[in-house]
Order: sequence, then structure tokens, then C-alpha cells
Amino acid sequence: MLPQTADYMRLLPEIVLTVFGMIVMVMDAAAEGRGEGRSRGRSIGRIKDRRIEKILGAVALVGSLAAITATFVQAQYPGFAFWNMVQVDSFSVFFHFLVAAVTAVVILTSFEYMEVQQIRAGEYYALILFGAAGMSLMSSAVELVLVFIALEISSISTYVLAGFRRRAAISSESSVKYFLLGSFATAFFLYGVALMFGATGSTNIATIGDVLRSGQIPLLAYAGVALMFVGLGFKVAAAPFHIWTPDVYEGAPSPVVGFMSTAPKAAVFAVLLRIMFEAHAPGRIGLIWVVAALSMTIGNLGALVQDNIKRLLAYSSIAHAGYLLVAYAALPDNGIPAAMFYTASYAAMNVGAFAVVSHFGSAGERYVTLGDYSGLGRRSPLLAATLTIFLLSLIGIPITGGFFAKFYVFSAALQANLVGLVIVGVLNSAVGAYYYLRIIVVMYMREPQQEVPVARIPVGLGFALAISLVTTIYLGVLPGRVLEYASRTATAWMR
Repeated sequence: MLPQTADYMRLLPEIVLTVFGMIVMVMDAAAEGRGEGRSRGRSIGRIKDRRIEKILGAVALVGSLAAITATFVQAQYPGFAFWNMVQVDSFSVFFHFLVAAVTAVVILTSFEYMEVQQIRAGEYYALILFGAAGMSLMSSAVELVLVFIALEISSISTYVLAGFRRRAAISSESSVKYFLLGSFATAFFLYGVALMFGATGSTNIATIGDVLRSGQIPLLAYAGVALMFVGLGFKVAAAPFHIWTPDVYEGAPSPVVGFMSTAPKAAVFAVLLRIMFEAHAPGRIGLIWVVAALSMTIGNLGALVQDNIKRLLAYSSIAHAGYLLVAYAALPDNGIPAAMFYTASYAAMNVGAFAVVSHFGSAGERYVTLGDYSGLGRRSPLLAATLTIFLLSLIGIPITGGFFAKFYVFSAALQANLVGLVIVGVLNSAVGAYYYLRIIVVMYMREPQQEVPVARIPVGLGFALAISLVTTIYLGVLPGRVLEYASRTATAWMR
């Protein structure tokens, strides 16, 4: 029987993102064809190219906003689609909205960046939309084979995006390293799926959960969960699968780093939530306990010795993956809402922080060391204040989303009697505060060693920073609505 209209409505955000991605590619190819007759190197041709690339960026932005609208339409059609491979519920709608919102903010950040770096932007915007489509599909997939396909769609896009600074050797190196290690991680996940099928006779997450709860758990299921966790742990930069993160973050374009450190993580954490709680993954508490503790400790200790801001935020990303995994070791009624809230808070503050880094880095991303930020509080008070709020949220200071994110995660762990893991998390939070505060001290209390130019904040970047800033403060002042939505999601899931 052919799929009904409702099935397509349940995939509407993915369809919208894919269609707009193809529109961008066709428009870019058509514009390139018309430009073949122009003399290369002429200023008029360059002006036309920049205008066309801005139009392509605007089309991609419209596509991401249309995906947000499609998410609300999708929410009106709860249920399963395409032979029970896709499930639309409040959980998947939450992550669809989050991925589409991050995509829109990253596109706004990219307008100025692509022009300053003189990078051809057509396929760049298309890859962002295609990657977002894969990430959205991951959040609603309840079939492990479909999760693998969606993971590959997302991964291939980010592999290419990581090497988009073609003139910089470090960018090509980061892309190759990310591709090679990511391929191994994907193979681990696929082997895990195969072992889980051998243990339960199914690759449907709900069916796997029913089989594992109904009787003695076979040894193959433990091996399958471990291998799948390796693959997914790589994508979220959790230790000890984090080795690629600092080098890739340093070499990739800053807006891309903001994208790949938030949207893919949100999608993979959505998959992990389904596997760990809905599939009743065996041995999850011990496995997550170790990985969370390692991620928090290695991430924070690694960040302490970094002088490059992008590498510092890369290790910070590893540490925050550990904080978030603490919620996965908790009970589902508390762990699921805490994990959802943390994911939203982290996405807002981290994509905002990388938006500041992308603007300040200038052409060739020359200014990315800690010393370059000396005196920024006097040279650009608005930019410094914005980055300060994001850094305070990453620490977990009150009236920012990061405070309630850590509070809910640690509270959920305490209610599950994971006292040792909470102690590790609190101690690591204190360590993390040092290197975040060090950036703030440098911006406001150090004299610049060299004159670093600070350009005016363009309109697109201003909107991106405003959205991230308002969301960070909103989640820190009025967290109730988001947490209530997440709690209802957990309650409905546990029925």
C-alpha cells in the first residue's frame, strides 16, 4: 500500500530542507553558467558574484525558516509513518525545531563570513540544508537502519563543510581526519546494529525494547549496545572517542564549527535517548557513568592548557557532552527532560559563542588566539559583553540557560542515587570556570599586545547573536515552559 498524505506531512521538515537545498544548488549552477562568459578578475564580476551568493544565502535562510514552520505543521500529525520507520511525537518535534533554529542562526552568521573569507558560498548553503535534513530525520527515526542512513546524510555534509576553507591546509587536514575517523565510527555503529538484530531479531527500537524486557538479555545485545555507543559517542565528541575534535574544530570554518557542535549533537543525543530509554539498552548506566566522567575530566583538563580559542571551545564541547550524558544515566522521568533542556541551552550558547569567534577572526581566521582578545572590552564593548554572557552560561552562572541546564542534570542524577557522578561533575564545573573566566579577564583586564581590527557587526550576524543571546537569557530566567514541555514528553513516552 502506498504511503498516505499524512506520512509525507510527518516528514515535512525534511522535505522542505531537501527541496530548498536542491533549489540553492540549481540556482548556483545556473548563475555559474551565466558567468562563464565574463572576464575573470574584473571587479564588476566579483560584485555580481557576491550579490548572487547573498541571494543563495537568503534562499537557504528562507528554507530553514520554512522548516521551522513545517515543524509546527508536522506536530499536528502525530503517529508513525512509512511502515513504522518514523515516529512524530512531542520528542521528535522538539529536536526538529532545535535543528532548524540552529540552521537558521548559522546561515545568518555565514553571510558575512563567506564574504570576508572570499569563499564561494553556493554549495556551502546547500550542504548545510542537506545536513540539517539528515539531522532532523535522525530525531524521528525509530528504525536503526534508517538512523544509519540519516546519520550518513548528516555526516557526509559535515565532512565536506569542515574543509571549506580550501586555501588553508589545516582545513583540508581537518576534513580528511574527520572523514577517516568518522567512517570508522559509522562502521562501529553499523556492526552494533547487526549484532542487535542478531540478538533480538529486529532493528525497530520499540520491538528491541520489548524483546529485551521480556526475558534474559543475550550477550550479543550487550556487544551491540557497546558498538552503537562507540559510533554515536564519536559524533557527540564524548571521551574516549573525542580525539578528532580539537583538530577539526580548529581547521573548520567557525560557522561550520558552531553548526557541527550543536545541531548534529542534538540529533545524535535524540537517537541516544531512544536507544538508552525506549530500547531499554542493557548495561547503559555503567557504560554512561564511565564515558560521562571521562568526557568531563578530559575536556576540562584539556581546555586548561589551550591558547587557541577554537581548540579551547572544542575541549569545552567534550566536557559538555559529559555533563549531558549524566542525564542519560538517570531515571527516564527525570533524565529525559533534563537532557532535552540541556541540549537546547547548550545549542543557544555555543552557536552564539562561535558566531562571535567567526566575526572576530577576520580574513583567514587570523585572530583566534587568547592574546588577540586582549582589550576587546574597550575596543568593542558590545561584542565583548555578548561573548561574556555566553561564557557565563557555559560556566553555569545564574540567570543564564547554562545554570538551569546543569542544575536539572545534576538533580536528575541525584534522584537516581548517582552521587559519585554528580561529585565528578561539580568538581569539573569548578575547573571549567577557570578557563572561561580567563577569557573574560583577558578581554577586560589585559592590554592588547597588537592592534587587532574589529569590524562593525553586520545585520545578519546581529540577528544571529540576538537570537542566541535572548534564548540563553530566556532559558535562564523563565525555564519553566521548556522544562514543562520536556516533562510532558517524558510522561507520554513512559506510558
